[in-house]
This record gives sequence, structure tokens and C-alpha cells, in this order.
Amino acid sequence: MTPARPRVLYVTDLAYPARGRRYCDEDILLTSRLRDDFDLALCHPRDAAALMAAFDAVVVRNSGPVLAYQDVYDDFRRRALDAGTRVYNPLSGRADMAGKQYLLDLTAAGYPVIPTVDRAEDLHLLPDAERYVVKPKLGADSIGLRIVSAEEVRELLSGDVLIDGDVLVQPCVDFAYEVSFYFVDHDFQYALYAPHTDRRWQLEPYEPTDGDLEFARRFVEWNGLGHGIQRVDACRAPGGELLLVELEDLNPYLSLDALDDTSRDAFVAAMKTSLRRFLAAGA
Repeated sequence: MTPARPRVLYVTDLAYPARGRRYCDEDILLTSRLRDDFDLALCHPRDAAALMAAFDAVVVRNSGPVLAYQDVYDDFRRRALDAGTRVYNPLSGRADMAGKQYLLDLTAAGYPVIPTVDRAEDLHLLPDAERYVVKPKLGADSIGLRIVSAEEVRELLSGDVLIDGDVLVQPCVDFAYEVSFYFVDHDFQYALYAPHTDRRWQLEPYEPTDGDLEFARRFVEWNGLGHGIQRVDACRAPGGELLLVELEDLNPYLSLDALDDTSRDAFVAAMKTSLRRFLAAGA
């Protein structure tokens, strides 16, 4: 008798209107390939909590910013943790999954990250800049992000418009390009970069140096996820060094359409292997 295949609930918002990207195409591709190894069903993130008990694991993929359904997401997390539901990526992530506090923590710990503060009295800790990035601590997908002058940022943090602790402030870095490193579990898969700073999502393959990979691995190791997909977003600063922009560990878009067939097949194979390991670890 053929043994039952693992049942996977794949969480995605196929209608999410991402700027410059089509999330749905990526999930259609991935689910078409994962079905070779798993019994799989798709659902919207608002339905995940009600359906997850019937599955061996829940895979959270291109589900969109949880800000649009924060109460529903919080309920999903609570019920999944209470029930011991296998969620991929695991819900123990310390990066974007838990908000932007990690940017403050990494800054304080001396990691190579764009310097970040959240209080007016700490503004002096940032390097002098003509412009600053101000964004909500619970933001995602550039929602609420603003670029303001040095004078404006002091007014915002000292006035009643924004309350200390609710927003993050960073110097606006005049970077050469942005680059992203993609990992499955702790294994590097590929890197992509945006050579044109005004076209963030026109990505091309990037061949990382040993130093680049050492930089990216520091953040994956810091996050401590034993399983799952992570994207390390960085920028090439004027001095040539890489600085962390974001560590996406909740539902990172993978830009699989920017890969050739061989690289895409290798990623899918790595994800399948990771999911099987993840399920076996919970057996």
C-alpha cells in the first residue's frame, strides 16, 4: 500500500497587487512543482487558522503584508503555537516576522546594518545626512515610508506627529545598488541585484564574493531558524561595504522569474528537501 503523502496548506494571496511584481505567478509555479511530492491546497491568509488543523504543515508564502489583516494574523500565530502546528517558516523568527525591532538590536550590537534609531534622544548616534528615511516599526513593503530632510526628522521626532518608539529613523544611504541573498535553511541558493537604483525590481543574477556570502550568512545565523526560506537584503554603501537593509523571514518574495531554468529547478529541489526535513523533524 502506498504511504500517505504529507498534506501541506500553502498560504498565499494570489490577488495581492505588488508593485513591479506578480506574486501569483511565483506561487502558481511553486505549487505546481510541490504537488509532485506533497498533497497540497492553497488558501488565503485570512482562512489559514480555520483550515490548518487538517494538514501536516502550513507553508506561508506570498501572503502580503500582515498589516492588512493584523488581527487575523495574530490569531493564526496564537492558535498555531498553542496547537503545535508545523508552520514554515517557523514562527520563532527574530527578523521581519517580529517587526523591525531587529534593526535596532543589530545596530546596537555593531552588525553591518544601516544605522537605525527610534528615539529623538538617539538621533545623534546616526551619521550626519542631508536626508533620512522614516518608516513605521511595524511597516512592510515600504508602506508608510518617507524620506525627509534633517530638519524635518528632528521636528517629527520631537513633536506630536510621531511618537518615539513607533517609527524607525535611518540615514538615507547613497548606495550603488541593492542586492539580495536567498537561503533555504542555512544553505545559500542564489543572489540577485538591481543594477539600476531607480528600478528596484528589475533584478539580474549576481555572483557573490566570499566576503558577500560571509556578510549574508551572519544574519541567517543570527536569526537562528533551523528551517525555512530567508532573504537577506543589502545595499552597497559608498565606501564599498555591504549594509543590511532587511532580513525577510516571514514571506520573502523570491523573484524566481529572474533565474534561469537550472537555478530555478535547484531552488525548488532545495525547498522540497527542506520541507521534508522540516516534517520529519516534527514526526
